[in-house]
Amino acid sequence: MKKHKAEQWRIALHDYAESVGNLLVEAFHYLALFAIGAMTVWAGIQTTIEIFLKGRASIDDILLLFIYLELGAMVGIYFKTNHMPVRFLIYVAITALTRLMISDISHHNDPNMGVVYISAAILLLAIAVLVVRFASWRFPSVKSSDQQVVDESHEGLEP
Repeated sequence: MKKHKAEQWRIALHDYAESVGNLLVEAFHYLALFAIGAMTVWAGIQTTIEIFLKGRASIDDILLLFIYLELGAMVGIYFKTNHMPVRFLIYVAITALTRLMISDISHHNDPNMGVVYISAAILLLAIAVLVVRFASWRFPSVKSSDQQVVDESHEGLEP
């Protein structure tokens, strides 16, 4: 049974539109990744210059640089694998909460219930990392072309 000419054109148009759409999405991803990466590097350099101009580095500054490092690693991993490592977002959140807690204690010298709440949030995020790691080990979701199952260790940072 032969397909009608209109059906062939429809399929060709669909294939063309899908190719153009994929090209535009990938172009946006690369542009956004380069922009985010450049802004992260810029912010890291700016923070480093401010630290040198102050003549000393506080724990807040060092933790902020760690946040930039994690963001840069996320961009690099996403650029290489097209997968967003959820654990890195959790690591950034843990580092940000740690920075908040240390800053609060060092500036106010008055530990209060806020410290307990932040500590509980950090504990919950640490448990979330364990859950994500266990789930990616137990229920891997990424399959390569040769049908090998790959878990979140494709990030290249953990065995």
